[in-house]
Amino acid sequence: MPSPGLPPPAAALLADVGALRRSYARLIALSSTLRHLDQILAVCLASGHYTVDPAPATSLLIRYAALRTPPGQLLRLFRAVPSPDRFLRNALLRSLPCLRPDLLFPSPDSFSFAFAATSLNSSSSRGGVASLSASARALHGLAVAAGYAGDTFVASAFTKLYSTLSRGDDARKVFDAVPSPDTVLWNTLLAVLSRSEAMEAFVRMVRAGSAQPDSTTLSSVLPAAAEVADVTMGRCVHAFGEKCGLAQDEHVVTALISLYAKCGDTECARRLFDRMVVPDLVAYNALISGYSVNGMVGLSVELFKDLVTLGLRPTSSTLVALIPVHSPFGHEQLTRCLHAYVVKAGFDANAPVSTALTTLYCRLNDMDSARKAFDAMPEKTMESWNAMISGYAQNGLTEKAVALFQKMQALNVPPNPLTISSTLSACAQLGALSLGKWVHKIISKENLELNVYVITALIDMYVKCGSIVEARRIFDRMDNKNVVSWNVMISGYGLHGQGAEALKLYKDMLDANLLPTSSTFLSVLYACSHGGLVEEGRTAFRSMTSHYGFTPGIEHCTCMVDLLGRAGRLKEAYELISEFPKSAIGPGVWGALLAACMVHKDADLAKLASQKLFELEPENTGYYVLLSNLYTSKKQYSEAAGVRQEAKSKKLVKTPGCTLIEIGDKPHVFMAGDRAHPQSDAIYSYLEKLTTKMIEAGYRPDTEAALYDVEEEEKEHMVKVHSEKLAIAFGLLNTEPGTEIRIIKNLRVCLDCHNATKIISKVTQRLIVVRDASRFHHFRDGVCSCGDYW
Repeated sequence: MPSPGLPPPAAALLADVGALRRSYARLIALSSTLRHLDQILAVCLASGHYTVDPAPATSLLIRYAALRTPPGQLLRLFRAVPSPDRFLRNALLRSLPCLRPDLLFPSPDSFSFAFAATSLNSSSSRGGVASLSASARALHGLAVAAGYAGDTFVASAFTKLYSTLSRGDDARKVFDAVPSPDTVLWNTLLAVLSRSEAMEAFVRMVRAGSAQPDSTTLSSVLPAAAEVADVTMGRCVHAFGEKCGLAQDEHVVTALISLYAKCGDTECARRLFDRMVVPDLVAYNALISGYSVNGMVGLSVELFKDLVTLGLRPTSSTLVALIPVHSPFGHEQLTRCLHAYVVKAGFDANAPVSTALTTLYCRLNDMDSARKAFDAMPEKTMESWNAMISGYAQNGLTEKAVALFQKMQALNVPPNPLTISSTLSACAQLGALSLGKWVHKIISKENLELNVYVITALIDMYVKCGSIVEARRIFDRMDNKNVVSWNVMISGYGLHGQGAEALKLYKDMLDANLLPTSSTFLSVLYACSHGGLVEEGRTAFRSMTSHYGFTPGIEHCTCMVDLLGRAGRLKEAYELISEFPKSAIGPGVWGALLAACMVHKDADLAKLASQKLFELEPENTGYYVLLSNLYTSKKQYSEAAGVRQEAKSKKLVKTPGCTLIEIGDKPHVFMAGDRAHPQSDAIYSYLEKLTTKMIEAGYRPDTEAALYDVEEEEKEHMVKVHSEKLAIAFGLLNTEPGTEIRIIKNLRVCLDCHNATKIISKVTQRLIVVRDASRFHHFRDGVCSCGDYW
């Protein structure tokens, strides 16, 4: 009997609903175009079956979604059914690109909450993290209230969602709420955990024994071991896979190839590859990448040729693996060939490939080619922006790095921690405090203040821009300091000549039960060297080797020679060099000795040190300049002329000195004798008046550094127009009385400018901060923070 109340056509339809459902299901499954589906939908609507039975409507909606039908049309299909059941609601939840909470009711089940979480996860790329996190927690609360906290299917969906939102703690809480996690939930957790945590979780899974690991489990944990180069853990997982019969799965074999290759065991990786009956493209990519990472570029190219010969078509992953990012030097020709292949194969617009090329060219210091590869990308990824910005910063093109970051901001591309860190590094190199403060505001805006790497880079920026007090304030507010944070702050005190503060902070670090690194000792030795703390430096050097087992590197040995040399213990410094390992004796060590000889006027030892340097770095102009200056200061003009002539014969050119000062947000750069600045007449006029006041206060020009055998009056004029003095005069003219003056010199500040700046700070009652090539000088009331020890 047909149901009472239904119209005759509907009643007839329900009489054989099973047969109709099967017919519709077959037709819908066979449909491969939207036109086919539209025809089925038309028949279903005309017959009245669509509005009576939700089953074909559900099948149609799922198939329409699979063919990428717009969400608006899917909603119209759903609303055409007067009484949608739970299955149709779940189908729509699963198909929409963003969550509609109203679809959960009136009777949600585990699938409803799982599909809703997946839908919310899909919308994470389009919404703010804060609002999505609130929605995720609200949805999770509903699932818990409905009694699905322990459901593995629901838990897997929420674990993925919280991972996408970078809420790792919440993801682990979801997992922990499930009494008996199944294999799928374990695999989901492994995929979202950090590398070390993933390995620990795998061990827990095996020990618990409630869920059996499968090939997906091993494919998740092996990359984690590979990333931290834990070959021992990798071998254990390999043995477990052999025992459980999972080691022959092609995904597991590929993960093992990648593991062994990244851990340096390329022979084992190759054996596994050769045992594969028919290696697929992913396996080829893994081994090519392994060869490239280990500097075996020739083998990676040969394997690539084999791949092409077999008729396999390279993908973007293949090319990224092949591009020798890890071993760029000596492969310039290969780089050009690969770039040509990339363009010919149509991969030049592919972001990962172009990013790899950008990175490679940056490492080769071919910044024009790097920028061309970057600009060729129509859609730039965060990785591509980071590669170009960090490339500029690492190659000293700091202004271009900052300009590109500013362009990124203008395009409303949100930066990530690496972008910010690279830009702060550029600001630090430039000494551009105003730009650094602007980036600091962006850090607050993007909620990156809890990222230890970003804040450490921020501290470094303030240190190198002269704001040691602000750097310490930020350091003290950090809750998650790591050893790098401590090293940066200790090094900062050394850079500013505050050796005692550096040692105090080093003691605080040890009291906090943090183990010092090789870089920590370098920072401590540097601080001792610039603070004249000879015995403290000796103690730190001995502690590094005897107590912590570090082998002194070139930089540590350079600091020790510098420490003794600055203190006037030149003979002791020279003798110490003979005690260093041969691998630690480089240009830096002899350069430190030569610089000390310059300060203490030891021409004989300077000649010996300079000969070593001319052999090690014959193209370095600075060593010729130092030796020439030393001879000039001792009035040995013929010897000085001989050194200059030798440099000239080798076509070596001295790096011109320049000084930067920021007024407002605008940088101004001065050269010695510079008259190109619009205010040059006013600057020189002011400098004449200022010099008169300085002489009255006791200033006498120090002309020892003048490089020529000329009259004393001419020497005085030469030192008077050094770039430091011009920049300071400009700053005094363009700032209010009492304002701090900050300048940056690209070379070591000369003795005369150092003495002059002390007097200027006294007669003008200004704090003047000078950053030169080796440290900071804080001048106040006629005294420098370095204590004339630099």
